Amino acid sequence: MRIDRKRLERSMDDLGRIGETPRGGLTRLALTDDDRRGRDWMVAHMREAGLRVTVDQMGNIFGERAGAEALPPVLMGSHVDSVPTGGKYDGQLGVLCGLETIRALNDHRIRTRRPVTLVIFTNEEGARFQPAMIASGVMAGKIALEDAYNTRDADGIRLADELERIGYLGSEPCVARPFRAYLELHIEQGPILEEEGLSVGVVEGIVAISWSRLTIHGVQDHAGPTPMRIRHDALVAAAQVVTGVRRIAHEIGGDLVTTVGRLTVSPNIVNAIPGKVALSIDMRDPKNETLDRALPLVDRVVRDACEREGVRYELEHYWRVPFTPFAPDVVGAVERAAKAGGVRYRRILSGAGHDAQYMAAIGPAGMIFVPSRGGRSHCEEEFTPMDDIENGANTLFLVALELAEQA
Repeated sequence: MRIDRKRLERSMDDLGRIGETPRGGLTRLALTDDDRRGRDWMVAHMREAGLRVTVDQMGNIFGERAGAEALPPVLMGSHVDSVPTGGKYDGQLGVLCGLETIRALNDHRIRTRRPVTLVIFTNEEGARFQPAMIASGVMAGKIALEDAYNTRDADGIRLADELERIGYLGSEPCVARPFRAYLELHIEQGPILEEEGLSVGVVEGIVAISWSRLTIHGVQDHAGPTPMRIRHDALVAAAQVVTGVRRIAHEIGGDLVTTVGRLTVSPNIVNAIPGKVALSIDMRDPKNETLDRALPLVDRVVRDACEREGVRYELEHYWRVPFTPFAPDVVGAVERAAKAGGVRYRRILSGAGHDAQYMAAIGPAGMIFVPSRGGRSHCEEEFTPMDDIENGANTLFLVALELAEQA
């Protein structure tokens, strides 16, 4: 028993046209009109597959295929929102392989003991509303519903207002619900599987993640008449922070990675000394203790850089997710499915955050990775060969079937 490769390819092409960029990537930010169109496409095909579709208070979409018994379901999920000028595989591949798994169960006329449910989470990327994985965070009880509702994008628009505008402010409570297992198929977003010639990664856990926001207040002034000796340049201090944050990763070493990915300069014109800079700091490592060690070093880097330039700052370490191990029984089931499918695989850790991170706080969770060409993701060049996608989808199908037949 296998999934229908050609049908999955058609689904990838169809959904990939919604928010498609001129260079073949994807821009489908959370709760935009394109996100609504992507959601509508998924809901229509979920209903076509016979699923009972509901929407919760955070806009999470659930499509349930009934089981023979009223037992907690096997959940499969991911997201359909993207980063700006991202790729067509991050997130949406997981929901499409979940949909294809359900279609394959229908094709083979299999009535599973447990229900099998497809989940589409809101705002996984955090590209428009911060933090990332906000809706699964609310579901897991880690983020308050009102805090999530009041989150605003760069234009000051509230998340709750956008949910209502696009028609996905549901009535179902966004709370933890019982499930046998949560499964998420995703691209690796790293180079390991491709380098080793493997089709599937059996994910054992997700690294710890820390996000910080820094605002530096200097003195805006004219770029010409202002002598260097009296300048208090917010961008100069920010530049020292950027290089200092990178230096922390080299000093600590190991698997620690650090990134300044967002920089907003004001007034951002040629002939003015920047008076204000806002930037982000992202740090990740498999060990919680490494981030505990790195965060005070960030504090010191920021303090020293701002003192040297004579500027003020506000630094907030506002989001922290610990290392998340996945349930051994689910990881084992994924490995058995990969073996049964005859695919080449290895066990692996995820360096990126996923909704599975919060779902693991509610119940047993696991993930399946497929390779990313060149290790690249969050870019228009993001790509996974169809042979690997088929192997990953068949692994998802087999593991969902095994877990849904369990008592």
